[in-house]
Amino acid sequence: MRLNPMNRHANLPSDLIILIPTYNQAVTNRNLSELMERSFPKDRLDLLRLLAAQAETRQMPLYIVGGSVRDLLLGRRLNDFDLIVEGDAIALGRALSSKYGGTVTAHSKFGTAKWFLPESLKSDHVTLDLISARSETYKHPAALPTVKQGRIADDLRRRDFTINALAIRLDGSHFGELRDDLNGAEDLQRGMIRVLHSRSFIDDPTRMYRAVRYAERYGFKIAEDTVILIPEARPFVENLSAQRIRHELDLILEEPNAVPVLKRLDELDLLSIIHPVLANVSKSNVATVTSEDPVLQNRNSRWILWLMHLKDQEIEFLNERLHFPANLLKTLHSAVRLNANQTAVLGLKPSKAVEFLEGYSIKALEVLSMAVEDIETRNILTRYLVEWWHLKPKTTGHDLKKYGIPPGPKYTEILRRLRAAWLDGEVKTDAEEKALLKNLIEKA
Repeated sequence: MRLNPMNRHANLPSDLIILIPTYNQAVTNRNLSELMERSFPKDRLDLLRLLAAQAETRQMPLYIVGGSVRDLLLGRRLNDFDLIVEGDAIALGRALSSKYGGTVTAHSKFGTAKWFLPESLKSDHVTLDLISARSETYKHPAALPTVKQGRIADDLRRRDFTINALAIRLDGSHFGELRDDLNGAEDLQRGMIRVLHSRSFIDDPTRMYRAVRYAERYGFKIAEDTVILIPEARPFVENLSAQRIRHELDLILEEPNAVPVLKRLDELDLLSIIHPVLANVSKSNVATVTSEDPVLQNRNSRWILWLMHLKDQEIEFLNERLHFPANLLKTLHSAVRLNANQTAVLGLKPSKAVEFLEGYSIKALEVLSMAVEDIETRNILTRYLVEWWHLKPKTTGHDLKKYGIPPGPKYTEILRRLRAAWLDGEVKTDAEEKALLKNLIEKA
């Protein structure tokens, strides 16, 4: 069978090649085995085969599942994989540890085992997670699921989307065998994000945010029979904990194309339901995340870009819903105040600009120095970060003590005056600083 690049589908971006066969062709073990050999680093593939052999010995079906399979079939090189054991994952983990070394941490409640690999098997990764296949039920909308051990069929049916409900079996002669109970391969070819059942978004409203994130990441479409489920599920977003909904927003802001994701969520009224101040993405500076500058390519920078146009009080209201980490909250407050007062630095001497800007966090200054529209303001912020912030007089507190000045507020006053003189060009050499210092001491 020939692996077929499916870029003939209109829904898929031209640079995305799907390495799965056309619908009427069977996926053979050999084809997927070859694909796995090309996609996994050799050391990870060797580890997979070792796991597969042990699983076969214990007659435990072992699978790679979920996003790992999706990305494998999309032709992406993988370092990580999610492993599901049909049976006792803890027992398999302990058997591996007994035979090859390392230690195992077991979580009986969840049927999971973390194998801390022996030195002989370590590479970029030092642990491996094994999870028992399970089923899930939801007591009420937006609840965390009730989990019990199940079969692989149960485990696949608890997934969010069909393209994530794919599995590749590893043990024995089944190595490389694709399991596709829910037509995920077909949706992957067609570029469709589709839920598994009509209550999926009600059970877990975070899936609506993931649907948009995946759609924009891969250039896919959300299937019509999935989009129509959003309005009924939207109100249940309010039932989600701060941690769960903020985690989804964190993941979105880590996407290279975060802007289209946020705009699409806004169109679907999935931002305003979190908090009204998040609506209307076009008013924010979040579009600046398209910049290739590393400073703007991290999650916290993107939070700042998204929210810097808000007011201090609105950040507090939003924090009541999202419970930001303390450092991020402090930086957001600093950023919104700086954004509101950015023109205050115009026309100031460097020393006065420094005095004003020292009250703001460096992270906020870094982001705004690249995001503000006014060129003059941007240049002042950049000069502060690159030149002014680091500039200090040659004189120190120890020097002042030698001159017989007792420690106290006078130290700060003299050192601040000397620094201002350097910043404003009043002194340009060590000799000029010493002359000014002499004059200041005589007046002290």
